[in-house]
Amino acid sequence: MKTKKDHKVCALRDFYILWSTQSVSQLGSSITAFALTLWLYERTGSSLGTAALTICFYGPYVLMSIFAGALTDRFDKKKLMLGCDLAAALCTVLVYVLFRAKCLAPWQLYVMNGIYGLMNTMQQPASEVAMTLIVPEKDYQKTSGLRSLSRALIDILHPLIATALYSLAGLTVVIAVDLSSFAVAFAALLFLIRLPQKQEEKEEPLLALAREGLRFLRENPLIMTLILFMAGVNLTASAFDAVLPGYVLPSPRGGTAVLGIVTSCAGAAMVAGSLLAAVLPKPKDRVRVIYLTMLFSLGSENFLLAFSREPVLWCIGQIVGWLPVPIMEANLDVILRTNIPVELQGRVYACRNTLQFFTIPIGLFLGGFMVDRVCEPFMAAYGDTAVLRTCFGSGKGSGAALMLFFLGVAGSALCISAGRRLRRH
Repeated sequence: MKTKKDHKVCALRDFYILWSTQSVSQLGSSITAFALTLWLYERTGSSLGTAALTICFYGPYVLMSIFAGALTDRFDKKKLMLGCDLAAALCTVLVYVLFRAKCLAPWQLYVMNGIYGLMNTMQQPASEVAMTLIVPEKDYQKTSGLRSLSRALIDILHPLIATALYSLAGLTVVIAVDLSSFAVAFAALLFLIRLPQKQEEKEEPLLALAREGLRFLRENPLIMTLILFMAGVNLTASAFDAVLPGYVLPSPRGGTAVLGIVTSCAGAAMVAGSLLAAVLPKPKDRVRVIYLTMLFSLGSENFLLAFSREPVLWCIGQIVGWLPVPIMEANLDVILRTNIPVELQGRVYACRNTLQFFTIPIGLFLGGFMVDRVCEPFMAAYGDTAVLRTCFGSGKGSGAALMLFFLGVAGSALCISAGRRLRRH
């Protein structure tokens, strides 16, 4: 006789299969992307050249997401996911062929990364809708926490695995691992997952479907305000990512190894936060949880790093800053899934992607620009002042500490202001 627990496991069977196999495939893809970055840097020695790989990947994501969402809502989600996975895998095969023929060039990787980004742009909203279709509403928070957990584990594991495989066995083995993980995920989706159809697919023009996603956001100010708030959070967080190396590396107590440890603490905190998000009870006010967790995160981490000179405190700052992030993501995910009709989710999620994530490259640029051109020169000229030297230290890296302070102020002000706006809704 089946128990209540058995029925719950059966209800989430498709989710567990899809989540686990797609996570394995994402790990394989991340390993290859990191190994290709190592390969490119070995040949060019250019940090800008390797950064361009990420730019090529995110370009289609920002520019084409709205139309990708319309495609998601118009066509079969499962076929779209399978097609995107297959196209990405074929690009990986082509990279392998060019590598073995000793014809692989940097420009080819930029083109391939653009294609990877385009496939991810189309697959991501389809995957979001697929999760909505196969997960009972009461399990949204739990499954969102599990998805955050897998992303955090991938962030921790992929650079370690990629570095080890690339150093010991070369790019051929890296690509073989990636293609093997793809085969597992592709077979599971093709043969084991059945996505229920909520309604007949629309035959309206893609532009009209894309406008519907924007119209929904305009007519739902709570969702729009949350998305714009997260765009501000991403601006601040990406600026932090650009500032952190300039803060840790020049420090007498810093360096490359310390930067790696400090960065890994963020991934470890994400794992712990994901486990918390999966088991925490349903909060009374999810919106309040979202802006309070971000207030704690952006305030505590930036200020703690800005005013400290000890690597242990930097690690603590990363942990307390990133621990609440999966909890915020889980509550945001539940709000979106329960308030957006499933037949509109593809195009609305795609519009969300454009509005919420376009600030990431801007934040990376601003963070680096402010440290190099504003804060470091300012501290070089006026850093001997007793207050500045006491708060932010002296020498190279003190300007990055000053920038972290500014980010803490800006992030806190953003969360307080957004909290007032969100309470009105």
